[in-house]
Amino acid sequence: MNGKSTWFWLVAAVGLFGFIFLYEKQAHKAPPGPVKVLPELKAEAVTHVQVRPATGLAIQAERTNGAWELTQPQSYPAQNASVEELLTALEGLTPAAVITGRELRGNTNADEEYGLATPQATITVQQPGYHAVVQIGAKTAPGDQVFLRVVGDVFVVDAGILKLIPASADDWRDTALLDLKGLAFDHLSVTNGAKAVQFVRGATNAPWRLLYPLSARADNYKLRDALQRLESLRIQQFITDDAKGDLEPFGLQTPDLQLAFAQGTNPPVVLEFGKNPTNDARLVYARRAGRNAVVTVAADLLAAWRGKVNDFRDPYLLSLKAAPARIDVRGMDTFSLEQQINGAWRVLPQGHAADPETVRDMLSALNSLRASEFIDVVIEPDLPNYGLTSPVLRYTLLPAATNSAAGDTNAVLADLSFGTNKTGKAFARRTDEPFVYGIAAGDLQRLPSASWQMRDREVWSLSTNDIERVVIHQQGKVRQIKRNGPYSWTLTTPGSLKNELGLEETVDGLCHLTAASWVACGATNRAQYGLTDKGLQITLELKNGDKKTLDFGSAASSGRPYAEVTLEGSPWILEFPLALCRDVADYLIIPADVP
Repeated sequence: MNGKSTWFWLVAAVGLFGFIFLYEKQAHKAPPGPVKVLPELKAEAVTHVQVRPATGLAIQAERTNGAWELTQPQSYPAQNASVEELLTALEGLTPAAVITGRELRGNTNADEEYGLATPQATITVQQPGYHAVVQIGAKTAPGDQVFLRVVGDVFVVDAGILKLIPASADDWRDTALLDLKGLAFDHLSVTNGAKAVQFVRGATNAPWRLLYPLSARADNYKLRDALQRLESLRIQQFITDDAKGDLEPFGLQTPDLQLAFAQGTNPPVVLEFGKNPTNDARLVYARRAGRNAVVTVAADLLAAWRGKVNDFRDPYLLSLKAAPARIDVRGMDTFSLEQQINGAWRVLPQGHAADPETVRDMLSALNSLRASEFIDVVIEPDLPNYGLTSPVLRYTLLPAATNSAAGDTNAVLADLSFGTNKTGKAFARRTDEPFVYGIAAGDLQRLPSASWQMRDREVWSLSTNDIERVVIHQQGKVRQIKRNGPYSWTLTTPGSLKNELGLEETVDGLCHLTAASWVACGATNRAQYGLTDKGLQITLELKNGDKKTLDFGSAASSGRPYAEVTLEGSPWILEFPLALCRDVADYLIIPADVP
């Protein structure tokens, strides 16, 4: 083989290799993505959109301050979601087929064939530096696609786009009557026929107060619920946009109900509500002042605003912003409850540990005090009519770490006085208000009025191993039971033991005695509790010589028996726990046949 042949085959091999390389490179390129109908459209950049249906008026919306506003055929807030949904669909629109302008030039019936001679709708969108017009034609034969034209080309796209095109302006009008989240207001006026109520608050999250016709605490829970219902109102139908039309047929010339929201010098936002449409009491005509539209909304969501003044008043006597750390009580005696650093409460000046459950019940009873009647502006000479000249009970609630002197109202969370002058009726008064509240007599009875009621219900806590013997007196009989050790007992008087295990458990229960409730303290008529010298008496005698004695009386209304103990040298009457009472009856009662 000569040199020329060698060079020829070498060049041919290099050329073939290059061809193969380039072909393989091109053949493995990733296929390009789908071509968009409107490749330059960016939904978030669109500032203007117009939809011109085949019949009806053009619908035009403009983006202002991030929200869409209808400008044609009338000015009205638009549904942002509906406008954005159409723009997003247009931005992502991809064709199933494309018929170019060159191909269309050879078809003189193209406009009629594709439904573009009279389009279903024409959509115009504008964004900075870009403008597009989209004509929507007829559906394809199967009906799941539709023809549309942009700049001379016809595209076949999914017919789902038709569902997003408004047929009239009402399809794009905002159906919310009021957006409270975007409305700053600190005054609210409600005019209900001839009645008017005004509310005011100091800050956005501050509680509302009644301002007119009286200054009083408002029912913020009810007001908040009524506002939420108001915000949830949705327009059921747009009735008319005639700015010069007669409002009388709708009951809006002099509205039945009007709500005005205001803050500072800003113009108020006013909602007006009129009559029910004929034959549909579920709806009511409504109008927002400054807008021409008369609409219908659900009547039931407005029910709360049609109430009386007292319906808006806070029915609870207390609405504390902070928990009290000290409670001064003047009732059957005078005492204070003071919370310690560890969270426990003490009864002062008596020095007793307070019962945690009783304190919780008392605070719950205070927080749930509810007015059954509002008696407005009671002056000093009228207080005897409600038993409030010399209240039967008074609670003063003070915050933590206060060094203020008694009576300093700046440090008082609440000061409540309670009185009664009629059977079954009770009254209460806050010192910071001129009103008197009627309350249920049972609510007053739930409030402790004596220091002894607050004492820790643990009577004593002893070790069973410290018990020397148990002495029982009953109807002139005496029984003594000596404890020999754990679960070992011996009778030192005539008779027999029933069950040493049960006896041990019963005595252990008496060693860790807790009152079901305290009933009285100090000198009292023992007979009213069924306490007599011949009643059941049980004495726990300790090895150190101490004695703990229980005298049992009659049954309380709860079914639990009364019992008397001596603590700090004073008699205390309590309701004895029922479960332990059954054990006492089983193992410590002297049998009738024992002499």
